[in-house]
Amino acid sequence: VQLRESGGGLVQPGGSLRLSCAASGFSFRTHTMYWYRQTPGKGREWVATITSPSHSTNYADSVKGRFTISRDDAKMMLYLEMNNLKPEDSAVYYCTEETYWGQGTQVTVSS
Repeated sequence: VQLRESGGGLVQPGGSLRLSCAASGFSFRTHTMYWYRQTPGKGREWVATITSPSHSTNYADSVKGRFTISRDDAKMMLYLEMNNLKPEDSAVYYCTEETYWGQGTQVTVSS
């Protein structure tokens, strides 16, 4: 099983980023997928969920209305569109099906 995140970077407050997660080695289309984030001071925080097969979504209150989780089962890709970013969104972002985790991608929101 491999999960590889990409798309992180440095962005100004109010900006946008799109994170991607490439999955392989398991039946991606049958798994509910998640984004989490982690900062040294706050520990690991759940961000968003997208279910299988209905693709229902759920978000942490802190990102609701600003982030959108989506998936492309044919490509085995998971996405997180992040808009109106705030400094408190700075973290390492991980995709997971809650057994396996990627290496994470760093998002830094700063002016």
